Amino acid sequence: MPAKKKISVIALDPRAGASYCSDIARLFGGAADISVFSVLDGSAAGVLDRADLFVASTDAYGSPEELVRHIPIDSQTMAVEVSFRWSDLRKLKEIPAGSRVLFVNMTQTMAREAIAQLEQFGITHIHWIPFYPGAEEVPDVHIAVTPDERRYVPPSVETVIDLGQRVCTSGMMIEIALRLGLESLLEGEPFQEYAREVATSNYSFDRMFARSIRLESQFHILMESLEDGVVGVNERGEVFACSRRAEEMACVSAPLVLGKRCEEVFPFIPFVQCLQSRQTLPAKAVRVGGVNLSVEVVPVIRQSACIGAFALLQRFNDVEARQSELRGQLFHKGLCAKYSFDDVTGQSEAIQKTKETLRRMARSESPVLLIGETGTGKELFAHAVHQASRRAKGPFVAINVAAFPENLLESELFGYEEGAFTGAKKGGRPGLFELAHRGTLFLDEVEGMSPVLQIKLLRALQEREVMRVGGNRIIHVDVRIVAATNEALERKVRDGTFRRDLYYRLNTLPAIIPPLTERGDDIFLLAEQFRRELGGTFQLTEPVRDFFRRHAWPGNIRELRNAVEYFIYTGHDRITMEDLPPTLFLSQEAPRPAAVPAAPKREAAAASDGFQFVLGQLYEASQSQSPMGREKLLQRAREAHIPLSQHEIRTILSDMAERGLARVSRGRGGSQLTPKGRALWENGRE
Repeated sequence: MPAKKKISVIALDPRAGASYCSDIARLFGGAADISVFSVLDGSAAGVLDRADLFVASTDAYGSPEELVRHIPIDSQTMAVEVSFRWSDLRKLKEIPAGSRVLFVNMTQTMAREAIAQLEQFGITHIHWIPFYPGAEEVPDVHIAVTPDERRYVPPSVETVIDLGQRVCTSGMMIEIALRLGLESLLEGEPFQEYAREVATSNYSFDRMFARSIRLESQFHILMESLEDGVVGVNERGEVFACSRRAEEMACVSAPLVLGKRCEEVFPFIPFVQCLQSRQTLPAKAVRVGGVNLSVEVVPVIRQSACIGAFALLQRFNDVEARQSELRGQLFHKGLCAKYSFDDVTGQSEAIQKTKETLRRMARSESPVLLIGETGTGKELFAHAVHQASRRAKGPFVAINVAAFPENLLESELFGYEEGAFTGAKKGGRPGLFELAHRGTLFLDEVEGMSPVLQIKLLRALQEREVMRVGGNRIIHVDVRIVAATNEALERKVRDGTFRRDLYYRLNTLPAIIPPLTERGDDIFLLAEQFRRELGGTFQLTEPVRDFFRRHAWPGNIRELRNAVEYFIYTGHDRITMEDLPPTLFLSQEAPRPAAVPAAPKREAAAASDGFQFVLGQLYEASQSQSPMGREKLLQRAREAHIPLSQHEIRTILSDMAERGLARVSRGRGGSQLTPKGRALWENGRE
């Protein structure tokens, strides 16, 4: 009896790992010893013991490079691929059409990927909303679907459909069998039963070839249904299959070429090289009968022996048409703008001017750069620009650049080919540039992009072409860029951390999104809108409204929404100063209103040298349009021999924020004078 194989399963969550292990053991338990390791419980720490095959979930270690550090050198690895059961899909079909349903999972990425997979299987009659730890709770949603993650379902949801852990795909099981030389198990009843239970949208190419010896008629039916031309040869290089599409493309007759040597009838297809190297030969352009064809050759390996090869033929215009069709399908799977300029609430002059400017910019094809503090609604404006542009019917794709490490961001933006790195998805994956073809790509917090990726982005913008990670072919893309930043990119250009040529490329049409403090009574229009959306019934008293007008709002609209939601849970119909959330005072580092110094003390502060010094420094900073932080102010005070402590500077800034003279932000946002503060310095009086 041959020795048992050893399979090691690696997952992020121990429950998911146990589920994957159970699925694999169901088919391979008799031929392999299966161990499971989890990152969260610490069992996957350090270098794991050697195994014949490591099967790892893509979220286990966070990156392919990290996975390599935990397994022995030259280990054989593959990724976990999961799907749903047909029985689960039937349950979801019973949900009334048009229902708004939460899909609850551990992370935003996992939730969105699962939703995309469900829509591939035809569950498109309901409106899916991804939900995960940290996501904002969505009102008026009464149904949630989750893959065994009930712990993250909001308590307000009335109906929870728990599908249990997703199951490993039959394609993944086929790959395990092929990698371990256990193909014979695939012919047994356990695998047939498993394959009938698990939902799938594809068919294993290798399995199709292996079964074709006994199921020749089914093989030919399948071959003729493919849109690509297919030519198959055996291990001796003799043609045994030639589809109708291949006949048309190569200008041959199948009855005349079957049984012939491949190099005699298909000299433009490198079958001999593929059989000798036993490796896939990437798609290459050839000209046949005056037509440009893409030719890819794939070997078929069975039990370590090369038993033949298939060539896949595509006309170039067919490739482009298929890509356009797929992009169109992706567009209908959530890659679309949700907001227009009508969704921007506000009647202030500042916001009306911004909307009018961006409406005109939307009609252009040039890049737009949205500049504004955090929480001002830059992404909402990016949606609106797309909706008002000529690309409104195309996809809208958004990504927060600062949320990804450099290596993952590159594959997200530009995609990757199969085998580009350990754990790469079989068949590769298109990048966001490809998905945004003929649409808009929104790059949020673009200042966080590394210098290396800045170069690749600049090339993509200049040449309108990208290359996938690990690929060798150019992909032409037609994408409009809308970028957003909450920092002064000019300063980063001067510091050398942001490329000047990329800055001028992105800064073609700059637009400043006004902070909440410059929008006047829009604060109350927005508060009322949030109150209605969240189902609140309270009213703001006049002292609270006055406080809202004087507050610095470093978190802008996002901070305002949080405050409104807080009011709902006070249980009071009239919101007084005692009902204000404590974070409103922490955010501006000011004491509660009762402890604010009286007017005469503020007048004394205004007359002090320290106040005038800080006012003058902020005025100079406003001239160069760059905020100034407390540390910088403290340094300038020491250089000027002004006796100011950090606490005194903080007190002066808090006083300025209260009086509407300055906007004070925490961290790297710094502080900026308002128009009222600038006027005070210029006129020498209030």
